[in-house]
Amino acid sequence: MFVFRLISRLPLSLLYVFSDFLYLIMCYVIQYRKKVIESNLFYAFPEKSSSERRKIKRQFYRNFTDSLAETVKLLTISEEDLAKRVKIVNVQLVLDKIDHGELIIGLTSHFFNWEAHLLAIQALVRQRCEVVYQKVNNPFFENLMQELRGRFGGKLIERKKFQRNFLRERNNPRLIVLAADQRPEKTEIRYWKEFMNRETAFYEGAEKLAKKFNHTVVFSHVSKPKRGHYTFTYEKLAAPPFEDSEHSITNSFIQQTEKNIRMEPALYLWSHDRWKKSARQ
Repeated sequence: MFVFRLISRLPLSLLYVFSDFLYLIMCYVIQYRKKVIESNLFYAFPEKSSSERRKIKRQFYRNFTDSLAETVKLLTISEEDLAKRVKIVNVQLVLDKIDHGELIIGLTSHFFNWEAHLLAIQALVRQRCEVVYQKVNNPFFENLMQELRGRFGGKLIERKKFQRNFLRERNNPRLIVLAADQRPEKTEIRYWKEFMNRETAFYEGAEKLAKKFNHTVVFSHVSKPKRGHYTFTYEKLAAPPFEDSEHSITNSFIQQTEKNIRMEPALYLWSHDRWKKSARQ
């Protein structure tokens, strides 16, 4: 951990030199998860030419390695520098409701740089932010993630403990952040919906909680104006009184995530084997 914190003290411009080198290695030498990335892009963008998909793949590798450098920097970055690099638009949509005693559910997807986003919103919400995460088996990286994501007072809740914690704390106003594009486990209840041209399994925990307890749901759109700078734009995804139609919130989340992918294709985590299991398996 000490070594990571020491490296984190380096200027981001210097860390990007490392990112440039790592990009060349990952993209052209070891070709990290090449088959998964190419397959995902092929199904997601059948209308694009091979050269267009290759361009997205190269841009993805660039964003991926940049995000590694940026995440190391997040270990020691100041709030002032973070605010200069990560802009959150419409954040009052969340802050005002929390100040009025409401609990807000924030749905995100795996767009770069999600770690910077989590830290930026925690810097604004502080202890009133709760991040649901998947525990990492490696103790070192688990501790690293805990230290990074908890820097500004945010609380991390392991996904398996989330429901019990939610029921215990349901009357406390706060923002609950959920990465809702993760693939559900085989043993969990899944909702199947076409996403990027393939039938895909989704969690519906956020929808069930929002509708049962009348919580507003917020989504964040992501853009990257330039290297090292991100804009996350919040918008209301759903609010009570809710539609009677089943899956309405999840469908809206899927629609907005796909819209964001098509606007910023290289920012999505294509190396994740999101479609590892075929439909109904």
